[in-house]
Amino acid sequence: MYLHKKLKILNDPIYGFITIPDTILFELVEHPYFQRLRRISQMGLSYFVYPGAHHTRFHHALGCLFLMQKAVQVLRFKGVIISEEEEEAVYIAIVLHDIGHGPFSHAMEHSIVKGISHEEISMLFMDLLNSNFNGRLTLAIKIFKGEYDRKFLCQLISGQLDMDRLDYLKRDSFYAGTPEGNINSERLITMLNVVKDTLVVEEKGVYSIEKFIVARRFMYWQVYLHKTSIVAEQILVRILRRAKERILIGEKFNISEPLNYFLTYEITKKEFTFDLLKIFAQLDDYDIIAAIKNWENSEDFVLSRLSGMFLNRKLLKIKLKNEPFSKELLAYKMAQFNKEHKVTNQEAKYFIFEGEISNQAYNDTKQNINLVTNKGKIIDLMQVSDPLITNTLSKMETKYYLCYPKSKD
Repeated sequence: MYLHKKLKILNDPIYGFITIPDTILFELVEHPYFQRLRRISQMGLSYFVYPGAHHTRFHHALGCLFLMQKAVQVLRFKGVIISEEEEEAVYIAIVLHDIGHGPFSHAMEHSIVKGISHEEISMLFMDLLNSNFNGRLTLAIKIFKGEYDRKFLCQLISGQLDMDRLDYLKRDSFYAGTPEGNINSERLITMLNVVKDTLVVEEKGVYSIEKFIVARRFMYWQVYLHKTSIVAEQILVRILRRAKERILIGEKFNISEPLNYFLTYEITKKEFTFDLLKIFAQLDDYDIIAAIKNWENSEDFVLSRLSGMFLNRKLLKIKLKNEPFSKELLAYKMAQFNKEHKVTNQEAKYFIFEGEISNQAYNDTKQNINLVTNKGKIIDLMQVSDPLITNTLSKMETKYYLCYPKSKD
């Protein structure tokens, strides 16, 4: 494989200049699998609510690389030994950590492929790229999987205070225009350290950690799980489900070949081979949008109506509650819709449905955030943080939603 000698410096609206530090990283960024991330929305359908939220997974991955470079620099300054091989591997792992996302990121996870997460697809991409790069990604893959004996390297990629979260909170709040979700990522990084190969935060950083957790809670309820985003995502999922039903009974659509493949066949984790991965790598947001524009003119009532709702932002009404909705209310809404549009119950379920959403800003039972005192003692964040903050934010919060057509629809 031809390797470029010239390294790149990119201009980022969040951090300024981002440097791609070595040749293999440049080649990975240039690879078609990674370039696909330019066409994958970082925040799914949040732009239905926040018009500026049109940035991509490509932006996010490079932002994570920038923060990882800062983290390595800070840790080395504090005496943590990180070899050049480990440095390169952790950069590769963070750059590729989201490469397995499908169209519209989380909005369509498990819709195109059943029973396989984007992390598992990312792992398949890494394995395939590793063979293309003659094994140069082997250590990065071990770190990504958590199989490397230096635990803190994995924590920098996947933990409660990893470079992924430090970038997406700052970046997403910037593009959404929600300053309440903004965090000082670089200050948090300057307070990182490693004790017994475990990532810790200096005790003086406790208030910055609290702000980080509060900001994360805000971003989930106010942005990522905004009720308009939820109903838009549910409509998108149902559009694809209906299209798949129509294809399986023989209806033909003018859509891209990769999308047609995944709608024609039931793909599970077992069938997800490298050959299938190469088809998946051709899918992005544009395949979906182009298909929905085509489906808006379908003769099928359900597919046409849902597609029109999505394209023109004429969404279903959504109500949120802290307890489940009654079955009687759901049945009443179904009967109303059936009577008005002369459809079957099965068809009405595409327009009237319920569900639930959950959020836990800080998981105190999994990979806790640990602090280190001036005397070198490791303490859990929950021991020193304000209990009003940590006790509240460590609880799993669940809300229930009901979607149905607006009365004038």
